[in-house]
Amino acid sequence: MTQITASRKGSITAEMKRVAERENVTARFVRDQVAKGHLVIPANRRHLKPHGQLDPIGIGRAITTKINANIGASPVQSSKEEELAKLKHAVKYGADAVMDLSTGGDLNVCREYLIQHATVPIGTVPIYQMILGKTIEELTYDDILKTVEMQARQGVDFFTIHAGILREHLPLLQHRVAGIVSRGGSLLAKWMLHHSKQNPMYEVFDEISAIMREYDVSYSLGDGLRPGCLADATDEAQIAELRTLGELTHRAREAGVQVMVEGPGHVPFNDIERNMKLEAEICDQAPFYVLGPLVTDVFPGYDHITSAIGATAAAYHGAAFLCYVTPKEHLGLPRLDDVRQGCIAYKIAAHAADVARGLPGARDWDDDVSQARAAMNWEKHLELAFDTDTARTLHDEDLHVDADYCTMCGHDWCSVRISKGIQQFASGKHPDFQPEFPSIPHRAPG
Repeated sequence: MTQITASRKGSITAEMKRVAERENVTARFVRDQVAKGHLVIPANRRHLKPHGQLDPIGIGRAITTKINANIGASPVQSSKEEELAKLKHAVKYGADAVMDLSTGGDLNVCREYLIQHATVPIGTVPIYQMILGKTIEELTYDDILKTVEMQARQGVDFFTIHAGILREHLPLLQHRVAGIVSRGGSLLAKWMLHHSKQNPMYEVFDEISAIMREYDVSYSLGDGLRPGCLADATDEAQIAELRTLGELTHRAREAGVQVMVEGPGHVPFNDIERNMKLEAEICDQAPFYVLGPLVTDVFPGYDHITSAIGATAAAYHGAAFLCYVTPKEHLGLPRLDDVRQGCIAYKIAAHAADVARGLPGARDWDDDVSQARAAMNWEKHLELAFDTDTARTLHDEDLHVDADYCTMCGHDWCSVRISKGIQQFASGKHPDFQPEFPSIPHRAPG
């Protein structure tokens, strides 16, 4: 059985129990969310113990927002050791899942190496391997099914399958500025035009689902027509594909396969809420997995920030899973520090949204930091920081760790130090308290 078929029969799996433990909810609650298709547990049987070391996570609107980090070797840079370093770096800095988007080197070896070492779910885009050593025009239905089966057998936990872009959608692209920015989407569009046939992923969707059910691989239904710039956001092509993804969501669930839906990459801030609500309506609240979205196009080199702004809004209004964007977006292949910066930016976005949504316990961490800060307990403050190493380095540039005043003001001007005495006065403990104020040098008029 898969997670979704087990949940519909009333069973609570070990993976559901683990998700419940991590989220501080009941296992029955997790089971019911999985049964509805509103929560996904990407956990390939081949990645779970005793075959692998996956520690299952849940992805869904009713629990904490998760983040994904993309890594992968290219034809220019390909080393399984380098990708493993990225994987470990991503997990260290908060990634809940990692996608291997390798297009170069020995893809099978690299993928298997990552799965063997990964405690988080691993995702792939199988079409990248389907056309390795051949042109997209040579792709066959058999190639699709063989690649999906091989990667499922290796232990991949979720697949991005671009089955929603259809031949009839292509004329809708004529007015786009950026056209198709999805690699999978553009490849399949080219195949359709060459063969004058429907999207082969759509044509064999039920056969793909049968393979995925066997290993309990989850769908991440790809948005091949996602907007690649603000000018193309929420256009007719994007919405047409989304409606097809809604149809495929129901077909996947009926086949006993868990499903997430991928969402847009570039959306003006004021249009993010509408995008989130459209997906929830059209795709029956399947977990929404969004890339950003980037809220402006004019800050290359800072797109981890422009997209984290959009990601916070997306998570607040409906997204359950955020795919990080690094400073290298639109510029090059991410390296280790780009992975770190992307993960941290998205951890901020996810946590900020969870606090804003009022999830039980989401603000406890913030309150603990605030109490340590107010008490001038620098050691506790730094210990509680998400990135303790960076926080400690910045702090120690200006202040000793046991100082009883803040780094911004210094001893005489420290508002927190002065405020402590004022609070004691207000509470009646020290009625004669006279707060100390810094002496301000006298200045002659003019």
